[in-house]
Amino acid sequence: MLKHRGFPGRMPSTDFQFTIRRANPKGVTPLTKRERFRDRRPADRRADVAFMAALWQHFGDQPFERGNLDAGRLSWLFGREVLPAEEPFDPASYDAMLVIDEAVARASFPEAFEEVEW
Repeated sequence: MLKHRGFPGRMPSTDFQFTIRRANPKGVTPLTKRERFRDRRPADRRADVAFMAALWQHFGDQPFERGNLDAGRLSWLFGREVLPAEEPFDPASYDAMLVIDEAVARASFPEAFEEVEW
């Protein structure tokens, strides 16, 4: 499992996790598309924005390996802002390649693309 050096481990001053420390011994948690409803808590929305901003600052528009990125946090963006970058795509692989759909991400999280100091 690739560890993304320099990527924030969590959202500052919260317990919203962005990365995992080690591979799951029971097997890889698969990425799934999670539905984001309008009535989500504001803290959850802020975590999505912060995670998208971290992804953009770290990877930009280039494909990246899933590695130690948290499957739960990625699943909130998967299928919309974060897409598979390879075919066939294995959602249960730490080696899976992903890419940010910049147009969709900018429309969903415009504040994530502003200059922010983490």
